[in-house]
Amino acid sequence: MNFGGRRFNSYSNYFRNLFGARVQKLSVDAGFGCPGRCTFCSNAAFTPSYCTPSKSITQQIDEGIEFHANRYRKAERYLAYFQSFTGTFAPLERLREIYDEALKHPAVAGIVVGTRPDCVDEQKLDYFAQLADSHYVAIEYGIESTRDETLRRVGRGHDFATARKAVEMTAARGVHVGAHFILGLPGETPQMLVDQVETINSLPLDTVKFHQLQIFRDTPMAAEYAAAPENFRFWATAAEYVDFFVEVLRRLRPELVVERFAGEAPPRHQAGPTWGAVRNEQLWAMLERRLEEMDVRQGDLFRASSEARQPRP
Repeated sequence: MNFGGRRFNSYSNYFRNLFGARVQKLSVDAGFGCPGRCTFCSNAAFTPSYCTPSKSITQQIDEGIEFHANRYRKAERYLAYFQSFTGTFAPLERLREIYDEALKHPAVAGIVVGTRPDCVDEQKLDYFAQLADSHYVAIEYGIESTRDETLRRVGRGHDFATARKAVEMTAARGVHVGAHFILGLPGETPQMLVDQVETINSLPLDTVKFHQLQIFRDTPMAAEYAAAPENFRFWATAAEYVDFFVEVLRRLRPELVVERFAGEAPPRHQAGPTWGAVRNEQLWAMLERRLEEMDVRQGDLFRASSEARQPRP
């Protein structure tokens, strides 16, 4: 598979192929809640300063465009990214108001909706499928782990079968679908995390995000870590984590687009071990360098199984 000169299927290359231009995601907070909170959850750790539900959707998009124009190379197209809390945890009519307003913005080419597998139904997915007829629409599910024991331990509130069903229902409607996984949750070993890649490969996903476990202040997991740090395992250095992730990446089916492989949050939110001031762009450079040194690439150890489901056309 052609990765555009790289050794993995990158998110930037994915959007260049879709839009023929640079695309930027703009975080938007529509004031959604959640049916429950996981022990690790801290939305504040990943929410930009301009992003607040006291502002209209349109105002947040305008300020997001200005915010990114001052920090990054200017994008030609924008996607409104509803990342905060659960982006489908509201009645359908309220969802229509929010997402229709976002798509009316002249600079917005589409939406990305972060949500939970237990917060979608046929009617809501039918609505997103209608939007996808004329816009880019992606639903990004927080799955976090493929192991039910882990999901129970962190208070996720659903099992993996629920996640699989939600992903399959979404993909069947022709809507782009992504998933988020946390690597290193309590009770999971590196070998378990490598082994779960086969299950991830069997999901009809377009994109995938991986983050290393981070402990955030004022969360139940922070209290759990303070009381029993021996129950947690962290990669001591960024280089150690990169070496581990190479083994994940080599087993990941080539068609899956890798949006992220590590997380970055401000130090003021951290309550556990960190790698210091290592930025995401540095981590990507480390990963690419390691892939070159080892002369390996995404999917070179992938073996399609009878269970594997290919992404939607």
